[in-house]
Amino acid sequence: MEKLANPQKTIEIIQKNHFTFQKRFGQNFLIDAHVLEKIIAAAEITKDDFVLEIGPGIGTMTQYLAETAREVTAVEIDRNLIPILEETLAPYENVTIVNQDIMKLDIAALAREKNGGRPIRVVGNLPYYITTPIVMGLLESAVPLLSITVMVQKEVALRMQAGPGTKDYGALSLAVQYYAEPYLAANVPPNCFIPRPGVGSAVIRLTRRQTPPVQVKDENLMFALIRASFAQRRKTLVNGLKNASDLDFSKEQITQALADVGLSETVRGETLTLEQFAALADALDGI
Repeated sequence: MEKLANPQKTIEIIQKNHFTFQKRFGQNFLIDAHVLEKIIAAAEITKDDFVLEIGPGIGTMTQYLAETAREVTAVEIDRNLIPILEETLAPYENVTIVNQDIMKLDIAALAREKNGGRPIRVVGNLPYYITTPIVMGLLESAVPLLSITVMVQKEVALRMQAGPGTKDYGALSLAVQYYAEPYLAANVPPNCFIPRPGVGSAVIRLTRRQTPPVQVKDENLMFALIRASFAQRRKTLVNGLKNASDLDFSKEQITQALADVGLSETVRGETLTLEQFAALADALDGI
């Protein structure tokens, strides 16, 4: 089967089908075979794996996935791409094409149907405007996951793997790292896509943790503290938490809790580790 991963073939298919890119779907088709090979390698797919692909486009990466995995379900929101996918993926009997919004798909049910409820691998070239909701939706849900290997905006990839005290560190860093181990697999320049995006991209693999790296009494409280501490980065943690609309702690209670876990009342949230946020949540729990 002729591969689609080159500019000439991609343009030929687009023109033949009179396809028009939809800005609302954030469509950028990958045209670099070397990048595709890096994605497949990073995803660590075997012939035992069922893979859920998000945003197959014209099927460029789906071809590689189909040749590597046992079975692939490719979920595409743009119905105008479905006839193209049916043509480009016709030779692959282990691929199912689904025309649906990934945010509305019952992925746990799909895993039960296609993989007997065993953990699945997710791979995709994500629309940049909805990357975080898709990734966090997968990580926070009851979906059985081995890993998520996705193309995202480079800035977002850096935030996902950032550590305390760095400019990229924030609520997303902590949320992702609570559920998964991030690994930056490749940086991808704009010229690897049609049309070219206005920003650099990166491939990141998030390997699902079997158990969280920290134990905390109230997970929801911990994440509320994290969100509040980064909502106003320039403020001290005390003021950030005191001003948060979804928290109800006095300045005295927050100061005492910080002291209980060995932190100064002038500390800023961006310097705290996940372990320190968990300890602070436990200190505030039940007050």
